[in-house]
Amino acid sequence: MDQGQIRIGVVGCGGFGLYALQQFVQIPGVRLTAMAGTSREASRAAAHRFGVPDIEDVDTLVHRDDVDLVYIATPPFLHHPQAMKALRAGKHVICEKPLAMTVAQADEMLAEARRGDRLLTANLMQRYNPVSDAVGRLISEKILGEPIHAFFENYASDENLGPDHWFWDRSKSGGIFIEHGVHFFDLFEGWLGRGKVVAAQRGIRPGSAPPIEEQVQCTMRYANDVLVNYYHGFHQPGRMDRQEMRLVFERGDVTLFGWIPTLVKVHAVADEAQTRALCDLFPGARLDSTSTYAPKDRACSARHQTLDVYQTLELTWGEGVVKSHRYGELLRAVMADQVAWIRDRLHPRRVTETNGRDSLAIACEADRLAQL
Repeated sequence: MDQGQIRIGVVGCGGFGLYALQQFVQIPGVRLTAMAGTSREASRAAAHRFGVPDIEDVDTLVHRDDVDLVYIATPPFLHHPQAMKALRAGKHVICEKPLAMTVAQADEMLAEARRGDRLLTANLMQRYNPVSDAVGRLISEKILGEPIHAFFENYASDENLGPDHWFWDRSKSGGIFIEHGVHFFDLFEGWLGRGKVVAAQRGIRPGSAPPIEEQVQCTMRYANDVLVNYYHGFHQPGRMDRQEMRLVFERGDVTLFGWIPTLVKVHAVADEAQTRALCDLFPGARLDSTSTYAPKDRACSARHQTLDVYQTLELTWGEGVVKSHRYGELLRAVMADQVAWIRDRLHPRRVTETNGRDSLAIACEADRLAQL
């Protein structure tokens, strides 16, 4: 590295690669020095944006002396071979999700990174979201009691995914669980610990030839028999793209909106102390009291337990947060965290090489069961 600077070479700078790079280079000491990819218009536009004169081939980029870290933003089937080239050339690697197409590929990549003491991280930015932190505390501090059930429903747009797009080609994307689901398998593992896939299904678009896998779903079982359902479907017009995540607890539920959640709504019964704890956890939230209970009416029960309830409440947090701005914050947080580790191996990262590997293992198992 040149005087502590982290010099980035990017492989595959399409629309998202350009967006991510604009966030990455805002981290002090991080700058773009090289770009490899196709001559597509998006890549040329990115080169103009950053003043990079030449779009090189991958082999040339990974051997440049002025590249310390390679950011890989290509389709999933290229992640393993391109990351291995970069790691063998002594470069650090941040890779778009999924880390690889198979667990065996991921293990080979991790072994190479450890052999050379290099960074290898999948861009699983969800764990950097303050919404994720708040939900984690809601669970660990048992403010609404124990978690019981959860779901994530992703009704995504396919408006920009034409019939010939690589997304539909399982040999290039790995399928929906692997290409997209890893984000949420990793997120829930951060909240609930390690889980096990117990069932999975997929749906084929009627009349498609070759067959298009347009929707998948699976159920995972976590500790204490917490069951979580995941659904991903790519079949909506862009203006109807929507996502919802809900976690159900003994005293209520919390709903998160958006695939990068910004808006949070809590519906719960609570006593005075729990109400205060919720307001502390979600600072600045709007609190609406739906019902309050006189002393004689405070007692209720659930799961064969007696509860003391002061009110039924609705809490709303995150109104006005712009999703694209939050997305940028998360990308900057990813880069800042990983750069801190490059500079100091004792830095405790929020996302490490194991996040990409473990979320991929879950996705591969879900995909296997869905094919049965």
